[in-house]
Amino acid sequence: MAGTQEQSPSTETGAALLRSTLLSPGYLRLLLLCALIGIPVALACFVFLTAEHELQHLVWEKLPDTLGYDRAPWWWPLPTLLLAGLILAPVITRMRGHGGHVPVHGLGGAPLGPLDLPSVVLAALAALPLGVVLGPEAPLMAIGGGLALLAVRGMKQSAQGPAAAKAPMLLATAGSTAAISSIFGGPIVAAVLVVESAGLGGAALVMLLLPCLIASATGALVFTGFGDWTGLSIGALSLPKVPPDVTPDAGDFLWGVPVAALIGVAVAYLRGLGYVVERWLTRQTARRIVLCALGAGVLLALYALLTDRSPEEAALSGQSALGALAADPHNWSVVALLLLFLFKGLAWSLCLGSLRGGPIFPAILLGAAVGIACSGLPGFGTTPALALGMAAGSAVVTGLPLSSAVLTVLLLGSDAHNQMPLIVVAVVVALITAQLVPRRDQSPRLPDAD
Repeated sequence: MAGTQEQSPSTETGAALLRSTLLSPGYLRLLLLCALIGIPVALACFVFLTAEHELQHLVWEKLPDTLGYDRAPWWWPLPTLLLAGLILAPVITRMRGHGGHVPVHGLGGAPLGPLDLPSVVLAALAALPLGVVLGPEAPLMAIGGGLALLAVRGMKQSAQGPAAAKAPMLLATAGSTAAISSIFGGPIVAAVLVVESAGLGGAALVMLLLPCLIASATGALVFTGFGDWTGLSIGALSLPKVPPDVTPDAGDFLWGVPVAALIGVAVAYLRGLGYVVERWLTRQTARRIVLCALGAGVLLALYALLTDRSPEEAALSGQSALGALAADPHNWSVVALLLLFLFKGLAWSLCLGSLRGGPIFPAILLGAAVGIACSGLPGFGTTPALALGMAAGSAVVTGLPLSSAVLTVLLLGSDAHNQMPLIVVAVVVALITAQLVPRRDQSPRLPDAD
């Protein structure tokens, strides 16, 4: 007979531990501190993103216009990426913190200390606006975590227990979550990403999730209000306009599965090339960093030369290009989309293994480009192709299926309701097929000085 089952002793113990922890003065003070941390983190990230966005606008729009071009000429990435390499080489090889972690390893490893942050900020602000094919998400997380660790130094010894023992880790994670929520448009995606990547459950999950949520929520509130007050733009990942929502039919699923598999294999292979590049940098690091940056510039210039389109579409993180692609997917020919994937993808591989930034945003654009390129297949709709492409690209580079699905749904907004089943199928298929690509992972290393 069905009935109420008694809880096991271990379940009761876990519930009692969670209750005592959440109600302890030390944990409540920790939550309050996390809420307060969200405020300076949000302000710091706002300044960082605004500066990065304005510098990008200066390099890719104002300067070409000043020189008499209606858009950046095809050769524009050659000097800009060369300059990026020349700036990054001494930062990576000489400065404390090395400008952050190598992006091919994901969003980041251990939190960086406050003394490491200058190299991270310098590397990001000096190189990302110049066309490096990486996003701002990893530097943002480093800034948030580093600022949170500053708060740890000022903490007095609080109540004993799990919360007190794990306070530095919780604060650093909360700071990183508050920072990355600014670029993802709110706390939900950032919180899901942290939870999924942590691989925790039960009481440990709740203890980690609450500080992250409270820090990112207060940070998002301050961030949004400060942005409205100043009127400045940060270039956050968003799709102002998307294709009309349509319910995927049998044709969308029949085409969607092999297309998601194709994206999974292709993006995983490009990321694998990033590991090859990283291993190549074990000697003559500074010189080879410059060569990798210049090589990325050559690839971006080739895209512009062969397609007669702006090199800006293939350069940078891909935030602007993704919005333009979603707003008018038919403005790209199939050949242009495939060349975008090829040349931006190879440039992304070079940047993943040698430069500094975040790996996620370019992967989302690469997946979307392949999806839209395949949308001309009989019975395959544009909206389903865009949705599964973004989800598959994100899932492969993060390895986090739930975070990728939630991010795609929020990007599509109200037009995502009917796409959810296809999005879920896409992330599962892409992650499984990505495992077919031989792994070239290696342990992260610090660059050797020349």
